[in-house]
Amino acid sequence: MLTLRKSGQRGYADHGWLKSFHSFSFADYHDPEHMGFGPLRVINEDRVAPGMGFGTHPHRDMEIVTYVLDGELAHRDSMGNGEAIRPHEVQRMSAGTGVMHSEFNHSKEQPTHFLQIWIQPDVRGVKPSYEQTYFAPSEKRGRLRLVAAPDGAEGAVRIHSSTRLYAGLFGPGEEARLMLAPGRLAYVHVARGSVQANGVSLQVGDAAKLQQEAMLHLSHGEEAEVLVFDLPA
Repeated sequence: MLTLRKSGQRGYADHGWLKSFHSFSFADYHDPEHMGFGPLRVINEDRVAPGMGFGTHPHRDMEIVTYVLDGELAHRDSMGNGEAIRPHEVQRMSAGTGVMHSEFNHSKEQPTHFLQIWIQPDVRGVKPSYEQTYFAPSEKRGRLRLVAAPDGAEGAVRIHSSTRLYAGLFGPGEEARLMLAPGRLAYVHVARGSVQANGVSLQVGDAAKLQQEAMLHLSHGEEAEVLVFDLPA
């Protein structure tokens, strides 16, 4: 079964310096029908104005993945990490027993457009940790590149969840298939462009939930950048 969620059905918040779409309930947006999907708890599509950002704030017992689409995001945390996150980089922060961090757009002209993703860990109370990896566009072109996994397979960032996250870039004539084990879920989020998921057309910002499906087939892409989550039920 495939369930379509259109971009305009997401929650939205405009704070002036921050414009954010919420795929699942977050902050002042509450929808009991969209509290998460498996361990996937948050996908926020954020746009941060030049010279603005999120001040230092705490997290615990959450796997936080940041995926920058445009611009740069400066990250600092209480573990001593200070990195700029750029397009095609994936940052993973395991909050575990507790961590403080901040994100800031230091550009004077360009907004930062990124996805903030929260995944509930399989085990609580782990030691906080951080990882950041670059995945070249060629690695994602016409295929689903594993970018986050519990075992760090294929150079993916390592998360404390049995979730596996893939990223792909698709144009005309390019397609990819992902086999889904029995009992697993899949969630497709279109970050750019358009694509078909199992024959259903998805536009930018749209998502598809797959349940009791043996395979995900992505095709008919038009400048598409897609994230796919292979999730435990």
